[in-house]
Amino acid sequence: MSDPITLPNKFLIIIAGPTGIGKSILAINLAKKFNAEIFSADSRQIYKEMTIGTAKPTLVDQEGIKHHFIDELSIHDKYSVGHYESDIMVRLNNYFKQNNIGILVGGTGLYINAVTAGLDEFPDVPDKIVEYLYLRYKTEGIQDLQNELFVKDPEYHKQIDLSNHRRIIRALSIIHACGKPYSSFLNRSKVIEKRYDTICILLEMPRDELYNNINIRVDRMISSGLVDEAYSLCQFKQVRALQTVGYQELFEFFDEKITLNEAIGLIKQNSRRYAKRQMTWFRKYGNWATFHPSDISRIQSYIEEIFGTV
Repeated sequence: MSDPITLPNKFLIIIAGPTGIGKSILAINLAKKFNAEIFSADSRQIYKEMTIGTAKPTLVDQEGIKHHFIDELSIHDKYSVGHYESDIMVRLNNYFKQNNIGILVGGTGLYINAVTAGLDEFPDVPDKIVEYLYLRYKTEGIQDLQNELFVKDPEYHKQIDLSNHRRIIRALSIIHACGKPYSSFLNRSKVIEKRYDTICILLEMPRDELYNNINIRVDRMISSGLVDEAYSLCQFKQVRALQTVGYQELFEFFDEKITLNEAIGLIKQNSRRYAKRQMTWFRKYGNWATFHPSDISRIQSYIEEIFGTV
């Protein structure tokens, strides 16, 4: 690592982008360059049991660089973006008491937004409401929930991905708990006390190139043992953390509903769809400087230019 950099201000460098684009590699290179620690903003890499399917940086990659929020929890632990917001704000503020530069990297938009803007403040929802809505989803299907959301919160119904049952259930659970539209809780201003400025970098590349990278990465995961990893977790497939691309498709294979080749094809397809949703989210939220992941020298120059202006 380089010697510590002395700056008049403190900076959190945020590296975001879709799955498979090379965020972790860039973050590690920048951490070495600027003598920084890395904070993960990936909602699945935090779980110890999920390694290959979440494309965690290897122990070799992590060597010499402190990584936060990787391998810290079990899939059986209850953890949400709200927990993450509380945990990372404390950790970052403590970190910046002694350090000038940190790096936040990940593709979970809500986790990044929790750091940069803070979460919208929602009321607590009793577990029985969530259980009731999931039961309805399983017995009556997603259209029943879509229809209720349209009636009770047409504004959010227009915004949401209507194929995402978890988002719909989340919105309806708030509506059932407090009797107000879910959309009424969105975009409430929240004061976030931070000891640092942010530099926001979004990685992009042509769609064909990204999709090819994703396909290659899935093949690499399979050859590295993803099938065995997923099989070891199959008995826990109802756990929320495992409702994740790369695992759900293999659970279908283990249940003999599809072939292995079909499962691999679905992992690639669903990963590409997830990447598209990620890019839509990032372009909608945040003020990003965009770079191709291969433009490491340009990215470093951009960061150093900002350092030089303070």
